[in-house]
Amino acid sequence: MAFGRRRKNKAGSTESAEESVQSAAGTENGAAGGTDGGPEHGPFDVADRPSEEGYVDLGALRIAATQGLALRLEVEETTKRVVAVTLDLDGSSLQLQAFAAPRSETLWDEIRTQIVKSVSSQGGTADELVGRLGTELLARVPAQAQDGSKGYRVARFVGVDGPRWFLRGVFGGPAAMNPDAATALEEVFRNVVVVRGDAPLPPRDLLQLTLPRDASPLPKRDAETKPEPPQRGPEITTIG
Repeated sequence: MAFGRRRKNKAGSTESAEESVQSAAGTENGAAGGTDGGPEHGPFDVADRPSEEGYVDLGALRIAATQGLALRLEVEETTKRVVAVTLDLDGSSLQLQAFAAPRSETLWDEIRTQIVKSVSSQGGTADELVGRLGTELLARVPAQAQDGSKGYRVARFVGVDGPRWFLRGVFGGPAAMNPDAATALEEVFRNVVVVRGDAPLPPRDLLQLTLPRDASPLPKRDAETKPEPPQRGPEITTIG
């Protein structure tokens, strides 16, 4: 499992070439909204999976160690706060953020409405569907391809309402559209453990992410190696 860090500039956008459509956060039972959920399916609350064995501890999130999985932490430039984690596996990506949520309310329905409005304002479309992780949104936003032609960038949004937390995932790359390509990252998503903590927090506040104790930077690319072309993917956005 590899680790890396990505920073955000003062304007709130990441300094890598990754960009995306808007995102956001909420529910109550620890299973993806609309699935056949329950503690056996995940994502999990820490009360259901208290052991750290086999997991990378990121504070509010614990990620199951998986062969070939690369983990990038996204750092807000002004505050130096870790605001999201992006997981890369087999050419696809999954961005994760966890938020505080009300004890007796869910957020995912409201958040989907906000995403649709944001995507529409950018000239794109967002289709609601029921997938293997419950009610999802498949968003397409106009973008310019590397050869200058017009196209779309695609992001698949999923949301999970847990006990006093909301977990939002954004799939990018082949996993956004191809069910077969999404299988491995969906399994990673289902094994995520959310650690809400006891501190009182306003709804939609980000839960605190931290660097893992054994994290090390990704190796620097050799100066003579031709850099890979930038890939598009999810970007952090503020909710609420």
